[in-house]
Amino acid sequence: MTPPWPPDVTLRGEHATLELLAPAHGGALAEAARDGELWKLWFTTVPAPEKMAGEIERRLTLRAQGSMLPFAVIESDTGRAVGMTTFMNIDAANRRLEIGSTWYRASAQRTAINTECKLMLLRHAFEALDCIAVEFRTHFFNQASRRAIERLGAKLDGVLRSHAVGNAGELRDTCVYSLIAAEWPAVRRNLEWRLSRA
Repeated sequence: MTPPWPPDVTLRGEHATLELLAPAHGGALAEAARDGELWKLWFTTVPAPEKMAGEIERRLTLRAQGSMLPFAVIESDTGRAVGMTTFMNIDAANRRLEIGSTWYRASAQRTAINTECKLMLLRHAFEALDCIAVEFRTHFFNQASRRAIERLGAKLDGVLRSHAVGNAGELRDTCVYSLIAAEWPAVRRNLEWRLSRA
């Protein structure tokens, strides 16, 4: 059986490490979700603490099917898991993937961790995996996420209207952004500059 693409990897930085998500991360991630009661945000999906084990199992099932590579975000200062991120909607034949299903505990938001994690994920995607494009998707009303994606240098490809049904039955418009390989050198330089000032 051919192993899934992309292969398992651990990405290490100064502020954080991205390691393959595992059930052992469940306790720290449940605690992380409590920091800011993140599951109550209506425009994004963060599992409630009591549902964390099920969410980890779901992501690992998608990994086994080859459509996701999920990571736990480990904060360097504390050694604890402070969030999740993934390579998802993987299209191995066309060397495309999405970086998404990302969340961080409130105390880790707006720190160098997210910038460094995006730099590590994008560098791996473009330089190790030879991706031709990387996508980002977010809820139309998730203004913080949209601003963060735009700060990366990603371009808005379009809005998928009534793209999905939300937790309360509302229809979600999804903003689709992308970076292409030709844009990566400038984006990398910008991320490295921002990280040096963090």
